[in-house]
Amino acid sequence: MLKKVDASQLKVGMFIHDLDCGWMEHPFVRNRFLLSSDEEILKIRNARIHGVVIDCGKGLDVDDAPTLAQAEAATEAEVTAIAARPLVVTRVSLGEELARAANIRKQAAGLVRTVMADARLGKAVEIERVGPVVESITESILRTSGALLGLLRIKNKDDYTFLHSVSVCALLVAFCRSRNMDAETIYQAGLGGLLHDTGKALVPDAVLNKQGRLTDEEFEIIKRHPRDGYDILSKTPEIGSIPLDITLHHHERRDGSGYPDRLAEGGISELAQMAAIVDVYDAITSDRCYHKGMSAAEALRKIYEWSKFHFSPTLAQEFMRCVGIYPVGTLVLLESGRLGVVTEPHETSLLTPKVNVFFSTRNQSYIKPQSLDLSKPLGFGGGDKIVRHESPEKWNVNPLRFMHIA
Repeated sequence: MLKKVDASQLKVGMFIHDLDCGWMEHPFVRNRFLLSSDEEILKIRNARIHGVVIDCGKGLDVDDAPTLAQAEAATEAEVTAIAARPLVVTRVSLGEELARAANIRKQAAGLVRTVMADARLGKAVEIERVGPVVESITESILRTSGALLGLLRIKNKDDYTFLHSVSVCALLVAFCRSRNMDAETIYQAGLGGLLHDTGKALVPDAVLNKQGRLTDEEFEIIKRHPRDGYDILSKTPEIGSIPLDITLHHHERRDGSGYPDRLAEGGISELAQMAAIVDVYDAITSDRCYHKGMSAAEALRKIYEWSKFHFSPTLAQEFMRCVGIYPVGTLVLLESGRLGVVTEPHETSLLTPKVNVFFSTRNQSYIKPQSLDLSKPLGFGGGDKIVRHESPEKWNVNPLRFMHIA
């Protein structure tokens, strides 16, 4: 039986099934192992790992600990309770914006590639080239955030580094906008998001794209990229304080476990905390050479859990309301047995978005695509309800193919 325990409850003889943290954030070669010494327990606690999954069939038990299923159900209940009125109103249809968003995605990824190539050569970043791209991203988000954010979920291992920066920019712009920040702050935050990983230009490709776990020495190289990025951007006279702050501090954590300065909650700016949430969300939802990305819905639940220690709980919940409990592009199972892809959050209820249904799980076959507004009753374009989010791999489908019905 799998149980979720706090690191303070660990004892020698327990079998670790999962260290519930992001990849590369714990000091062990494996995620599953038998605790054989107090030193191993201390390493887990020193790594600021709080929640741990143990296998009671392979090691010692904790009688009063919840099962993994119970812990996940409790998190799901808390996340569902957060589903309040969203802050984003769509201005144009998804179909109208998709073509423009595809061009913006391509242009922005190419720009980030050029910025990193220039950084390797010691050249300063040219803000006059970056600014218009940030403005294009912002305008697309203002028209309808789902188009660009949905397309940015499609990444391959070769272009991850560049598209990750574009995703962080777009998500941060959407996050700032949902919090009613002024236009200049949103623009500066977008600059910071697009340029936040500039320091990775100085990380050797063998380390940046390594398949498998990094050594301690290699991880120390990775941890230099916020400072390196800050130093690179500081050479650009027109750069503002917000992009510099986001670049330097997007890996800081509320409990002081981050890097490069191990700042605690009071020392991390609000925008840097927002960038940290966005950065982790995009990273854990993306396929990398060393791990398979999780679904957006599952990632939000992880962000919520980790916010108890690493992120601002308030900001984490606001981010969830910004992107929706079921973000655009999420595959969902409906009570009718149909699979659908979320295309647009509803203006008054995050639990009843618009979806395009395209597959019957009962017949194991594709059906004629149909657009549903789950906030409406049967006969008025709705009449169904989300049961849960699903993995596309489980059903061997690509939901993003059905985001737009002509």
